[in-house]
Amino acid sequence: MSATDKFIKDITDGNTFKGDFITLGAAMLEGETKTNAFVNVPLKTMNRHGLIAGATGTGKTKTLQVLAENLSEKGVPVLLMDIKGDLSGLAKPSPGHPKIDERHEKIGLPFEPKSFPVEILTLSEQDGVRLRATISEFGPVLISRILGVTETQAGIISVIFKYCDDHKLPLLDLKDFKKILQYATNEGKEEFEEAYGRISTASTGAILRKIIEIEQQGGDLFFGETSFDTQDLLRIDENGRGYINIIRLTDIQDKPKLFSTFMLSLLAEIYSTFPEQGDSGRPELIMFIDEAHLIFNEASDALLNQIESIVKLIRSKGVGLYFVTQNPTDVPEAVLGQLGLKVQHALRAFTAKDRKAIKLTAQNYPDTEYYDTAEVLTSLGIGEALVSALDEKGKPTPLAATMMRAPMSRMDILTESELGQLLAQSQLAKKYNNEIDRDSAYEMLNEKIKQAEAEEAKRKAEEEKAALKKAESSRKTSSSRSRSSRQNPIVKVLSSPTVIRSVLGILTKMLK
Repeated sequence: MSATDKFIKDITDGNTFKGDFITLGAAMLEGETKTNAFVNVPLKTMNRHGLIAGATGTGKTKTLQVLAENLSEKGVPVLLMDIKGDLSGLAKPSPGHPKIDERHEKIGLPFEPKSFPVEILTLSEQDGVRLRATISEFGPVLISRILGVTETQAGIISVIFKYCDDHKLPLLDLKDFKKILQYATNEGKEEFEEAYGRISTASTGAILRKIIEIEQQGGDLFFGETSFDTQDLLRIDENGRGYINIIRLTDIQDKPKLFSTFMLSLLAEIYSTFPEQGDSGRPELIMFIDEAHLIFNEASDALLNQIESIVKLIRSKGVGLYFVTQNPTDVPEAVLGQLGLKVQHALRAFTAKDRKAIKLTAQNYPDTEYYDTAEVLTSLGIGEALVSALDEKGKPTPLAATMMRAPMSRMDILTESELGQLLAQSQLAKKYNNEIDRDSAYEMLNEKIKQAEAEEAKRKAEEEKAALKKAESSRKTSSSRSRSSRQNPIVKVLSSPTVIRSVLGILTKMLK
């Protein structure tokens, strides 16, 4: 058997599975594509997470698009974080091109243009289905991590949540949170001290400043109702295809706090609400985080710790996380070590640091007798990648330099009119795009303060009325005593000593 035949046999054997799978392309040897030597990824292990890496312009986004399309076609819903804004074309079929036909002829796959069920989501004022969550849903621990507060301040936040629970005060948005913090050290100071102990104004002031920081990055748009139900990410269309949910994040790169807040919320909500899947034959949801290096560079320690924990635990919920970035070294080692599927596009060696990074990257892939991995990494063309996955038993598949298949959908963004039409047809937009501002902690505390002020004013009025009544009664008593102490003028004259002596004199003469 020739070396080429042996290579094709090894690739074919290593990519043959009992269960369902996705075909990424055909293996290459010495720069030549081996037709029908398909490189596959079993659906069963796609919840083991993955990485799509490579220099700018090497085809990472198109690989992401291919994976999303094929997952959707297999009935697996997908969530895409679209930071560059170039993934909405999944909703329209590819117009086709002679180069695409040529590529697929080499691979041995027919090319069939298709559109896919797409839902456009947004965190900001961009058009799309609004993603929101309430403060109460985050809970004190998660809110404390997001704000990056001290241990003492985290304790105060826990007390605030406890007070709101005890008094049935819904914490829905940031104005609710700010109001209760202000109330705790002003109008409600005595109430808080009696039930929970003294709360420092310096600490609440520091927490308020952290809240304002998130508010300035658009947090006031994210916190509130109606809360997004993560079960709506799992929808299947009438043809049995999974929905591709695209979160538009083109204006989020300069708002790391908001993005961290959203990521923590989403991962925590999915982990807490999705049931355990065990070792099922297919994933429940696949999440792709495009330009992941922006997340890891800008993320808080809380977000990094949360992602590391979630990556280790969330696969049991049937959820796979896929990071799309320029260099594998952009991803923390604790996360990188958990990734099953690796699709590595070309890297460029312009500096000594680049060469060192390439050497380190090559060591992350299985050994192979067919490639010098470090050399192949710098010679791959656009739309070519080194691929290593996990087979159905969890073992790495043979490393293959792969001619990647082309996306079946449009490799471009939707026009404004196409986007408007897509949103007009959206069932989720009708559910989530009506903002609700029901009575919550802000309104209830204002009413409580208003009632307290009214009661205080009534009490003062009653006290003043009582004081006036008392003063009037005292004046009348004094006046009565004064009148009783004054004698009648006639009595006064008759009782005078002179009159008495005169009367006595007259009586004596009469007796004589």
